[in-house]
Amino acid sequence: MATIKDVARAAGVSPSTVSRVIAGSDRISLKTKERVRRAMERLDYVPNAIARSLARSHTRTVGFTLARRADQAFSNPFFSEVLRGMSSVAQKRDYNILLSISMDEREERDKCLQLLRERRVDGLIVSTSRIEDPLIEALVDEEVAFVVIGRSASRPVLSVNNDNIQASYQAAMHLLKQGYRQIAFISGPSELVVSEDRLKGYQQALMDSGIPVSKDHIASVEFSEEEGFQALSRMREQGIPFDAVLAADDLFALGALRFAQEYRISIPDELGIIGFNDTPLMTYTHPPLSSVRILSYELGVEAMELLIDVLEHPEKRRNSKEIVLPSQLEVRRSTSR
Repeated sequence: MATIKDVARAAGVSPSTVSRVIAGSDRISLKTKERVRRAMERLDYVPNAIARSLARSHTRTVGFTLARRADQAFSNPFFSEVLRGMSSVAQKRDYNILLSISMDEREERDKCLQLLRERRVDGLIVSTSRIEDPLIEALVDEEVAFVVIGRSASRPVLSVNNDNIQASYQAAMHLLKQGYRQIAFISGPSELVVSEDRLKGYQQALMDSGIPVSKDHIASVEFSEEEGFQALSRMREQGIPFDAVLAADDLFALGALRFAQEYRISIPDELGIIGFNDTPLMTYTHPPLSSVRILSYELGVEAMELLIDVLEHPEKRRNSKEIVLPSQLEVRRSTSR
């Protein structure tokens, strides 16, 4: 599916010039307009409605995009809480939410652009950012209204985030202060910005404490309890010693708990465990699991407020703003020696 950037490249002009041609600007020469229109026809480009119509026709609907299998979309309570926060604001501000679920980042990009071009949504909230993110790049090029939950690694955009580096650093330092020295780190997919940031915090804590960072102690897997369990099982099979686990998600922490139960490892005496997100289940496990409390509900609230503000005040669309929410380590029996 061609984008406005593709048209601009084919016509030898900037994306903003293509947008002005679509909007019918009289400040563009006839020759340039014709060149852009020919490029649009050649690429079978369907002009989006942002420049032409959104100023006078609003759907009062916001898209929320998730790139994961449908049966896994809400297996992680984090996204349910984010959506709950978004919904509370949308209801008060008389907006609707359209949920878009895709298998991968390419499908996510195409589906989101289609939603915008067909004027089914006024703007988007992007649930996950990647180090190289085709969706964010396309949305910036198309000059549409969107907010990222997380941090954009490549382009300055509107976003709502928590300080994942600092939060992970504090969690790792807590384990070190409890006397753990061989800390395994279970991360989500390495292409995600959140995975990169939480890994950085873990690594920095080890280096500041004079402990070498070992690649053998780092696993990057898909978000699930089973993947967390398997990651630690592989380390054990390979003879890699570890006395603590810093899990970049509570699902991984639950996998670490199952690992300890499977191999009859005492928590916290022989293995300390810390998760991320502090979902309600963490207080009901045996023993209760320490976790970094992320304000998931508030992330959804802030993201929706920010997006609606931009939709109702289009002049703010070009601004880049990052709202950073605080996090807090909730210490429970899984790390209290």
